[in-house]
Amino acid sequence: MILTVLEAQLPSGGAEALQAAYAAAGTGPLPPGLVRTELVRDVRDAARWRIQTWWASREALDAMRGTGTPAGVVMFRAAGAEPALSIFEVVDGLPRPTP
Repeated sequence: MILTVLEAQLPSGGAEALQAAYAAAGTGPLPPGLVRTELVRDVRDAARWRIQTWWASREALDAMRGTGTPAGVVMFRAAGAEPALSIFEVVDGLPRPTP
C-alpha cells in the first residue's frame, strides 16, 4: 500500500475553498485503487492543511497520476496554495486484517 500526503499553508479564506473542493470531489467517482482519503487541518496552525490518501498499490497511484494533474493538487490550487507532495510506502499497520 502507498500513502500520499499533499500539504500546504493556505492563505486567508483558502480553507473554505479547499473544503468545498474536497466535498465536491467526493460526489463523483473515485480513481481505481484509492483506498481512503482524508482532509486534515493542523490543530496548532489552522493555515496548515493536508490531504492524505491511501492507494492499493504504486501502480494504482501511477495510473491516477498519468491521467493529468491530480485532483488534490487542483483543490489546493483553487484554495490559493501550491501543495508539497510526499509519497510513503506503508510497511505495516494496526489493526491487522483477519484472514
